[in-house]
Amino acid sequence: MARRGGSFLERAILLAPDRVVRAAARRVDRPEERWILGQPRAVRESYARRVLAAPERDRAEQVWMLRQSDAVRESYIRDVLEG
Repeated sequence: MARRGGSFLERAILLAPDRVVRAAARRVDRPEERWILGQPRAVRESYARRVLAAPERDRAEQVWMLRQSDAVRESYIRDVLEG
């Protein structure tokens, strides 16, 4: 998903208005970054809240993903892992 070492900028982009997020998504290279930026605002907010400030970010990402709906998890598989 997003790069390690969450920053103010990373959080600001995830929580920005949709048009800003869409513009940012066009500029990132990593599929997982493009994927999270393509998610609805509620999903991005949840990720920002639960993952970015976590002390063990890898683990927090795994837990966060497992708690997502089937649709969100399936979109990650389709767009990132199989994309």
